[in-house]
Amino acid sequence: MASINAKRVVVDSGATKTDWCFIGEKDGEKICKSFVTEGINLAIMKREDIVKVMENLTSQVGREMIEEVEEIDFYGAGIVSQNAAPAIRSILRDAFPHAWKISLSSDIVGAARALFGGGSGVVAIMGTGSNSCMYQNGSITRNICPGGFILGDEGSGAALGRMLLSDYIKGLVPEDLKKDLDENFDLNYSKIVTMVYQSAAPSRFLASFAKFLFEHKENEYVSNLIDSNIRAFIERSLSRYECSEIGVVGSFGVACRENLERIGAEYGLHFVKFLKSPIEGLKNL
Repeated sequence: MASINAKRVVVDSGATKTDWCFIGEKDGEKICKSFVTEGINLAIMKREDIVKVMENLTSQVGREMIEEVEEIDFYGAGIVSQNAAPAIRSILRDAFPHAWKISLSSDIVGAARALFGGGSGVVAIMGTGSNSCMYQNGSITRNICPGGFILGDEGSGAALGRMLLSDYIKGLVPEDLKKDLDENFDLNYSKIVTMVYQSAAPSRFLASFAKFLFEHKENEYVSNLIDSNIRAFIERSLSRYECSEIGVVGSFGVACRENLERIGAEYGLHFVKFLKSPIEGLKNL
């Protein structure tokens, strides 16, 4: 792949995918070359699994462009404390041997900057997982803890999948929908429990059912399930920030736009911006 003299990389990483934007110049113009790999979540992934993601990236990008990189801005799921920083910093140093500056921030910081820059508003991440915060004049002033796919993550694809599978194993899914589920997924109780409690990416497994549900959103059961997920996110998080202007980041959030705007109006909330991925805004900062 032709070099673009990419001195800087902006990275946005979630549980399902990681967006890499290599920023450089060609013929005097700023260029961003984008790549996508598997997700990186420091809260649940082992080092060897993250290293495999980096190897995948190198195979896509090429060694020449990797070795040009001097600065990395990494925004990632699972960076909830300084305890997570040394691990990903070490992996990035190994992958990018000439990077002398590595900045690490949580995915919620990345989403806030992508949506509002140095301004203010409520930030809602709605992807495989969810998160939210109050962002004022370039700083996060309040964050209601999301809790992850077991304790929280309301408003996410994983939470929606969890609700569906909980009903499925208890025989509460309507028979017509269960038939479609069985035709599209090889499900049984043992597999569900194994994937949720023992697999390397349980939230990704749960969120994998979101596409199926949106394809069946005219089904009354599915429509109520989606609305219940959105309402839980609004009541337990978004409505508690005492700010009516909300920006949403994440492909799941974009898919839920009509539900968010309709249910949000009941609580006096206004959804002012939607981004499928934070990288859309971050690459321009």
